[in-house]
Amino acid sequence: MEIQGLPGKLLAELGPAIAAGELAEGAVLRIEELEARFGVSRTVVREAVRVLESMRLVASKRRVGITVQPKADWDVFDPLVIRWRLAGADRSAQLRSLGSLRVAVEPAAAALAAQHASPEQCRELASLAAELTSTARAADLPAFLAHDIAFHALVLRASGNEMFAHLGDTVGAVLTGRTEHNLMPHQPREYAVRLHREVADAICAGTPEQAEQAMRTIVSGAVAELAEELDRTAQRPV
Repeated sequence: MEIQGLPGKLLAELGPAIAAGELAEGAVLRIEELEARFGVSRTVVREAVRVLESMRLVASKRRVGITVQPKADWDVFDPLVIRWRLAGADRSAQLRSLGSLRVAVEPAAAALAAQHASPEQCRELASLAAELTSTARAADLPAFLAHDIAFHALVLRASGNEMFAHLGDTVGAVLTGRTEHNLMPHQPREYAVRLHREVADAICAGTPEQAEQAMRTIVSGAVAELAEELDRTAQRPV
């Protein structure tokens, strides 16, 4: 969800500040103070606050103000919340947590997709696997990222499980965050690209065990590579 205009600009200030802990749990914000600080109207503040409330980052009460909520209450699957957390000091924990989620969900989704994917979905998967191959060879990371997001979202949808399908944006935020924060290799690894082709082939062939195993290898490998990169980043001199 992208919020445009002045409410979007205000969100771009408040959201990351909450996600990074700069506005700590229990901090109270007041509409009048936000109006004065950011030079925006009350309508703009209220619209931005409504979005933050929908993510459960804040709660508003009359005569109390706008209170920052505990992290345990946040909608941690919201793509904007993920983006804001990835931009701050919470990046490592966020990526590891989301990596664990992928390991738990995506192999099962691939197995289900091998049983439920439509012919049209199979054709699209095969096409995306081919695009991943060509963009990886060209080291075109932006194009590769777009195809990778589309591939994983399609597997989740093709599972036929609406709850898995709903995680497409979450997985997309993870993949985007890894690329934006330079936690991906400069050129996608051939073995990972080959495994995407294997996932597509297994789903289209209707072989759940093979689809599940290939996807498990992809996401487990991504988690291991990410852990190595995060460790290297932590050891670099500031």
